[in-house]
Amino acid sequence: MKRHPHRPPAPPPGKVAPIKENREYLKVYKRGRSQVHPLIVTYALKNRLGYTRLGITTSKKIGKAVQRNRARRLIKTAYRNLLPEIAPGYDIVVVARTKATFSKEQMVERALRSQLKKAGVLP
Repeated sequence: MKRHPHRPPAPPPGKVAPIKENREYLKVYKRGRSQVHPLIVTYALKNRLGYTRLGITTSKKIGKAVQRNRARRLIKTAYRNLLPEIAPGYDIVVVARTKATFSKEQMVERALRSQLKKAGVLP
């Protein structure tokens, strides 16, 4: 597989730019700052892209596909609501925990906001 020297294009405003490659997830896990909460665990690492990307991890420990998809939806919605405030140039990986599937959207957003503030991604 050849690596192209150019950057991927920035997503349109309001869209969530995803982290796609496994090696990018591993890099954020290894070098990023982690914040732990009963609902989610957040890792944040500066990137050189000029825009912020999001990766969401939901393991089978959370439950069946319905629960995992609900957790992903809740996290993505919370991220989308916070997107205008988030500083550009970060890779953020959010790991859902079991309690996230039974939580309300506002609780997940509050948890994500506090973790991103601690990580320095939110002002």
